Amino acid sequence: MSQNENLAALSAAGVSVWLDDLSRDRLQTGNLADLIATKSVVGVTTNPSIFQAALSAGNAYDDQVNELAARGADVDATIRTVTTDDGRNACDLLAKTYEVSDGVDGRVSIEVDPRLAHDTDKTILQAIELWKIVDRPNLLIKIPATTAGIPAIAKVIAEGISVNVTLIFSVERY
Repeated sequence: MSQNENLAALSAAGVSVWLDDLSRDRLQTGNLADLIATKSVVGVTTNPSIFQAALSAGNAYDDQVNELAARGADVDATIRTVTTDDGRNACDLLAKTYEVSDGVDGRVSIEVDPRLAHDTDKTILQAIELWKIVDRPNLLIKIPATTAGIPAIAKVIAEGISVNVTLIFSVERY
């Protein structure tokens, strides 16, 4: 497999190419590994709407969702399990990139539940929970820069957790 010349040139110029679309299908078929190898992809970000699309397309999640349902898992626990499993597997695929770049690249970003965007304490708790569940140094926890999110971001970073700040729509908010 050869590298895409245009993306390789961007990468050589210092641009980090990220994929905004993680799915079990990409992981199982080797598509994500191929994008890393041939398209200079050095990071993956996801969010609840991306996972909703992934869960509703095809049957890649069916076995795990059925198993979790049989064990009595509710919807939130099921979503947390499938997203953290995919996040962990993507982190593993990008681990070498993370290592050779001294942690600059090779990251996977997973978002806290957006329903918590206005609750500092619950955002902190979920960020810590996601970090512990995935248990990979190249994970980023995506937290929205809402009024409640700002102190959550500071607290989570103080805990030694890498954060990807999202929903910054103005210079003032930045």
